[in-house]
Amino acid sequence: MEATNNTSTTDFVVYAVILALACVQVFLLKGKFVPMLLVAFIQAFLAVNFFMHLGSEKKTLRLALIPATLFVLMMMNMIWSDSFRLMHMKPFAK
Repeated sequence: MEATNNTSTTDFVVYAVILALACVQVFLLKGKFVPMLLVAFIQAFLAVNFFMHLGSEKKTLRLALIPATLFVLMMMNMIWSDSFRLMHMKPFAK
């Protein structure tokens, strides 16, 4: 599939928007957590839809990815508590 000029322009615009949102996140760094999470969600949505071409896939594929994503998030949630505990452990303490 050949890339047309329109596709290249769209990719550049989406990339510029994601870059601008990254700059917004830097300014929100000392702010609250929820706005940063919202900006990160928008960035992820743009990246998945335009660069991974998920927006042009069938609806059944998009729906099939929901359980896999939830499974990965649940597994990550199980690891975070261990990493927090290990961060405060003092190994080889006498």
